[in-house]
Amino acid sequence: MRPILSVNLSSRTAVLVLTEHLLVVLSVVVAALIRMDEPLSTITAQTQNWSVIWRASLIAAVLQICLHYCDLYDLRKLADKRGVVISLVQALGAASLVLAFLYYWFPPLIIGRGVFAMASIVIVAAVAGWRIAFDWMSLRMAPAERLLICGTGAAAVGLAEELFKRRTELGVELVGFVDPNPARVGTTLINPGIIGTISDIPRIAREHRVDRVVVSLADARGQLSMDELLSMKLNEGVRFDHLASLYEEYTGKIAVENLRPSWLIFSEGFRRGRTVAITKRALDVTVAFVGLLIASPIMLVVAILQRLTSPGPVLYHQQRVGKDGAVFTISKFRSMRTDAEKGTGAVWSTASDPRVTRFGRILRRTRLDELPQLWNVLRGDMSLVGPRPERPEFVAELTKQIPFYGQRHTVRPGLTGWAQVRHDYASSVADSLEKLQYDLFYIKHVSIAFDLFIALETIKTVAVRRGS
Repeated sequence: MRPILSVNLSSRTAVLVLTEHLLVVLSVVVAALIRMDEPLSTITAQTQNWSVIWRASLIAAVLQICLHYCDLYDLRKLADKRGVVISLVQALGAASLVLAFLYYWFPPLIIGRGVFAMASIVIVAAVAGWRIAFDWMSLRMAPAERLLICGTGAAAVGLAEELFKRRTELGVELVGFVDPNPARVGTTLINPGIIGTISDIPRIAREHRVDRVVVSLADARGQLSMDELLSMKLNEGVRFDHLASLYEEYTGKIAVENLRPSWLIFSEGFRRGRTVAITKRALDVTVAFVGLLIASPIMLVVAILQRLTSPGPVLYHQQRVGKDGAVFTISKFRSMRTDAEKGTGAVWSTASDPRVTRFGRILRRTRLDELPQLWNVLRGDMSLVGPRPERPEFVAELTKQIPFYGQRHTVRPGLTGWAQVRHDYASSVADSLEKLQYDLFYIKHVSIAFDLFIALETIKTVAVRRGS
C-alpha cells in the first residue's frame, strides 16, 4: 500500500489528519465535561469515564471519513475558506446521520445526552480555525524538496503540473526545466520554464540548492555526463531519479510516453502470487453471490421502472474483451435508446451522451446499471476490481495507437478500477491513454489492500457523482 499512500496521503496531509483527530476528540471531551458538569480531575480519576475518550475517538473517526468524502483532505481546497466551512458543516451533518444510526443499534456507544450537539459547535469553530491556520503555515513553510526536471516531453510537463498543483500539500518546489536545445532556454512551460541546458545541470543545482534531479531518459539519453552527475551525488548529496518512477509515485499512474519495456521488466511490482490470486477470486465469488442476493429486490424495481419508462429490452448485452484477450458477453441494465448505434456502429460514450434515456441517466449516476455484471463476476469473466473491459472494436483500434495497451488484459477486468476513481469518461483515444496509465499502475501494485481502497473510493465517486 505504500505507493498508494504516496499518491493519496502526503506527510502534510498525514499531519492534518492526525492533529484534526486529536482536535475533534478534545472538542468532544470538553463538551462532555461541560455537559456532565464534573471537574476534570474527578472524571480522569474514574476508570469507567475513560470510555469518553474512545467514544470521542469514534465520533472523530466518523467525522473524518465524512470529511474525506467531502474532499476536505485535498489540501488544494484549503484556500477556499467559505467552501471549507460549508463542506465542514455538510460533513458534520452526514456524520450526525451515521452516528444516529450507530447509536440506535448500539446504545452503549452514546457518549452522553446532548454532548454531540454541544460538541458540534466547538468542532466547527475549532476545525475551521485550525484549517485556516494550517493553510497559512503551509504557505510559509520552506519547501521540503527542490526539484529540477531534465526533459520537456509530455510526461515531464504532466509531472510538473501535478507537482505544481500539489506544491502546498507535498512541500515541493519546482526549480525549472532543462532542455537539450539551447534555443528553448527561457521558454515558459508552466511555472517556471526552461532555465538551462543539460550541460548547465551542475551550475543550476548549486545556484538553486536543488535536492533532486528528475531525468527523462528519452530527452537526455547520451547527453548526460556520468562523471559530473556522480560527483554531484557524492559531494553535494543531490539525488537523481528516473522520471517514470517519480511520475508514478506522485500521480498514481505510469507514464506510457517514451516508456521502454526494460523499465517494466526491471521495476518492482507486477507480481501476482497464488495467495493474492486465490484470495481475490474467493472475495469476488463471495461478494458477487451476496451482492446478487441483496440487490435482487432493487434489480426487480429497476427492471419494472425500465419497462415503464423506455420501450425495448431491460438488459443490454454487449461483447467485451477480458483476461488474455478472451471475448465475453457483458450484461447491463439498458441506459440508452434501443437505436443508439443504428447507422453509426460502435462509437464512444460520453458523460452527457444524448442517446441516454432519462431513466438511464439515473442508472448511470447511481451505477445501478452495473448490477447485472455481478453475474459476470460470479462466472469468472470479471473481477470486482480491475481495468474496465472495453469493446473489441475499440480494443483493436487502441492497441494500434497506444503502446502497451494490450498489457491491461493480463488481469481480469473489473466492475470498478483505479482508472474509474481517478478519471472521467473515456470518450477518445487521449482519454483511453490516460486511463491506461492508471490501469498499468493498478496492475503493477495489485493487492487485496489496494482493491479495498479502490472499493472505498468507488463509494465516494458514486456519492459525489464523479468519475466513470
